[in-house]
Amino acid sequence: MQILSAASAFPKYYYSQDVLCSALEEYWGDKLENPALMRRLQRHTGVEGRYLSLPLHAYTKPAKWGETNNLWIQTATELGKQAVCRALNQAGISPRDLGAIFFASVTGISSPSIDALLINRMGLSPNIRRIPMFGLGCVAGAAGISRAADYVKAYPSQLAVLLAVELCSLTWQREDLSVANLVSAGLFGDGAAAVIVAGADCDLPAADVVSGGLEAAGPKILATRSVFYPETEEMMGWAISEKGFRIILSREVPNLVRQRLGGDVDAFLSEAGYLRRDIRSWVLHAGGPKVLGETQASLGLEDGQLDASWDCLRKTGNLSSASVLLVLEEVMKSRRPEPGTLGLLAAMGPGFCSELVLLRW
Repeated sequence: MQILSAASAFPKYYYSQDVLCSALEEYWGDKLENPALMRRLQRHTGVEGRYLSLPLHAYTKPAKWGETNNLWIQTATELGKQAVCRALNQAGISPRDLGAIFFASVTGISSPSIDALLINRMGLSPNIRRIPMFGLGCVAGAAGISRAADYVKAYPSQLAVLLAVELCSLTWQREDLSVANLVSAGLFGDGAAAVIVAGADCDLPAADVVSGGLEAAGPKILATRSVFYPETEEMMGWAISEKGFRIILSREVPNLVRQRLGGDVDAFLSEAGYLRRDIRSWVLHAGGPKVLGETQASLGLEDGQLDASWDCLRKTGNLSSASVLLVLEEVMKSRRPEPGTLGLLAAMGPGFCSELVLLRW
């Protein structure tokens, strides 16, 4: 099983964190009792700028949830098509070659789901297997790769695509002035990412067809692990009402990361016959400065080993399910390890849970 390509797509609107902070302060207006607190929270996100689905002025206009969700469907379809097309082009394969499409998002809903809309718009095979996934949030990028790996392990001659689209700005809640929402509004951005996963018996294109040759493809997937933490369901997620999605984000999340991630990684690696020190490449979800800091502490990593995650957070913010896929794209493009290097791709999210993927470059 091998990752062939990873590609991203973003809306055309990009704003610096300073501009966004000023806009949010105006957005909440007199309802914001402590503007200084919001500005302090925004400064501590580690984000320099983010992409938004709409121009800033559009967010000041009151909209019903159904109207906002229609915008989500339109934008998710557009960005999803762009990301999948780019991933297909990088891998040198056609849309009809795909045997399965996994779609992950937690920022909107659609039936038919976005994967079905893309079949019509991209000319995908009418026999393609569709697996839409909702509710996994930030863990869905890693979980989606794991489930795609499960699929091509069962069907080793096939190709699968994972598409994650998150339009977090469309979930902003004007009436919610909780610290969790102030942090969320300063941390999360919009974007999409797609990853192509190939089975072991795939008839891959010749090396001279693929851009850069097959050696430019991504790592092999050696093993995966899902870990669920009982009685933690209140830590992260949505409170869904007629007004849309209201963020639930516990301050205990970084503590859980510190307490559990290192031990879970060690147990996973031990079963595969490896130790933590054998891992030389880390592709980790860019959850935020506190989560990344506790991740580094839990895994005993040195400064610099999570630079790809920190850089993605700085440039685009947290894109929920798409974030770890952006980090993967960054590593494949600009930070590719030496052949044979062992790597770990991982994310955590609502449940609360974690997903681990062992890679060999």
